[in-house]
Amino acid sequence: MADAAMEARGRRRRGRGEADSAAPAIRPQPRLPFAPVPAVSADELEAIHEASLTILEEIGMDFLHEGARDLLREAGAEVEAGSPRVRIPRQLVEAQIGLAPRSFTLHARNPARNLAIGGDAVAFCAVASAPNVADRDGGRRPGNRTDYQNLLRLGQSLDAVHLWGGYPVEPADVHASVRHLDALFDMLTLSDKAIHAYSLGRERNLDAIEMIRIARGIDDATLEREPSVFTIINSSSPLRLDGPMLEGVIQMARRNQVVVLTPFTLAGAMAPVTIAGAVAQQNAEALAGLVVAQLTRPGSPFVYGGFTSNVDMKSGAPAFGTPEYMKACLLGGQLARRYGLPYRSSNANAANTVDAQAAYESVFSLWGAIMGGVNLLMHGAGWMEGGLQASFEKMVLDADLLDMVAEFLRPVKVDPEELALSAMREVGPGGHFFGCAHTQSRYRTAFFAPMISDWRNYESWREAGAPAAYDTANRLYKQRLAAYEPPPMDPAIREELEAFVARRKAEGGAPTDY
Repeated sequence: MADAAMEARGRRRRGRGEADSAAPAIRPQPRLPFAPVPAVSADELEAIHEASLTILEEIGMDFLHEGARDLLREAGAEVEAGSPRVRIPRQLVEAQIGLAPRSFTLHARNPARNLAIGGDAVAFCAVASAPNVADRDGGRRPGNRTDYQNLLRLGQSLDAVHLWGGYPVEPADVHASVRHLDALFDMLTLSDKAIHAYSLGRERNLDAIEMIRIARGIDDATLEREPSVFTIINSSSPLRLDGPMLEGVIQMARRNQVVVLTPFTLAGAMAPVTIAGAVAQQNAEALAGLVVAQLTRPGSPFVYGGFTSNVDMKSGAPAFGTPEYMKACLLGGQLARRYGLPYRSSNANAANTVDAQAAYESVFSLWGAIMGGVNLLMHGAGWMEGGLQASFEKMVLDADLLDMVAEFLRPVKVDPEELALSAMREVGPGGHFFGCAHTQSRYRTAFFAPMISDWRNYESWREAGAPAAYDTANRLYKQRLAAYEPPPMDPAIREELEAFVARRKAEGGAPTDY
């Protein structure tokens, strides 16, 4: 009996994701070893802040949610009669700054995959919310559950992907009323990384919160002490928060779960064409969300999101990885630090296929985000076509980029062993370091080894069939899917999740008239 009880406890620990001596080691979360780069002076930053307060106080925002308007009215905001327009006094905004934590832990069902959000910590999400999916073999196609599940399997296998920022691709072949139930079930069983829930009405938020509670095997009180799910709230720029988004802010904040307020401000389209003007509007919309979250539950975790870029003024199409995008990334980080909030940015590109454009726009997006002090990097791996496509090959390529970023962030050690004077004495003038003891002892760890880059000479590369990066990424993603093994889950927890999903489906799921 004692042995059986110990085994049951072991199954429960593994079901919750607790460390198993046979499990592969999980890499430490990257940290920023240097100060973020400011884009403007302190005085100029204050000018943007003051402009944002003026926007909220004088122009106002539309809040398409009666409960949110009531909350704001009771706190002293001016709600225009017969209109969704709300004007928020600057002192009310200022009073909410500093209430949310500067950093917090986002809990996964596997405690070894818990993440620090804020401070100098960096967390990389997979691509999220794409309506289409693509790979070289099947081409571009509408999102579906099979591809959705395979993207989850691929992301679970990639160390560079720390958490899910949403559905990697929308499983559009599942009815919208129950899609969130199947999608979250897949996310919680095919992966043990931290998750995201969409704010598309009250029911979806509450279902997600309950499902992660079940998956973690904890009670409600523990869940509220330990944030375990986050939601992205996008304002409808310019200067509007709609009903489902505001419901998400209220429901998540009420349960002390994480709100990431991210205006989608494209300069020249949904925001002024100047960077300063676009970021001032972004900031006003983010602060409006902060006010609602903190009025709902003071001290609830809140992340400042920046997603300001520009459009191609000839076509109106969004552009990413541009100089304007990078400047906005730096500015967003400055504003988040001014308010003492974790910062969200993105790895984005507008390329239609996995090509040079996809690579250089992603590199510039990453550079702007990292140098801006990002804490939560959305769409880190797999984003294509301005967000309209999730790509299997791009997920692998981006994982390589993210691994390079993580290695770049690893501090340089300077000590007698690292200075390597003994190695230089051993080799002396005119020799080489391949075979010396100092090199050999570090053979497997001395340098970052990318998955994709091919550093062979031209002749050996030709002998191997001259593979391009696209070819290699296609081969690697298939290898990873073939080798995938689901993370362990206690059968009792899985059974409870299945029962919850079945019950909610029988009840009709969630409304689709949001």
